[in-house]
Amino acid sequence: MTNDDNAHIGSSFESWLDEKGLLEDATSFGIKEVIAFQISQEMKAKGISKSRMAEMMRTSRSQVDRLLDPENNSATLETLMRAARVLGRDLRLELV
Repeated sequence: MTNDDNAHIGSSFESWLDEKGLLEDATSFGIKEVIAFQISQEMKAKGISKSRMAEMMRTSRSQVDRLLDPENNSATLETLMRAARVLGRDLRLELV
């Protein structure tokens, strides 16, 4: 085993992603996935269909589909905030 084989022993997955230039994309995807899941769960808890959600948001059903698709990053901050509002929730973002 060479020193190169041990280069990442003790390092975190996060530092490896950062080293490879993938951390920002992975973090963004993870955040979008969590928000999409939370919106979906809140819709389910309140018995709100995608069609009804679209009506409440004054948008299209396809926009709601995009919003709930974690791989689709076209949802704007405004759209996420509107979805949270119609569900009676707040969307909070913070710099850490």
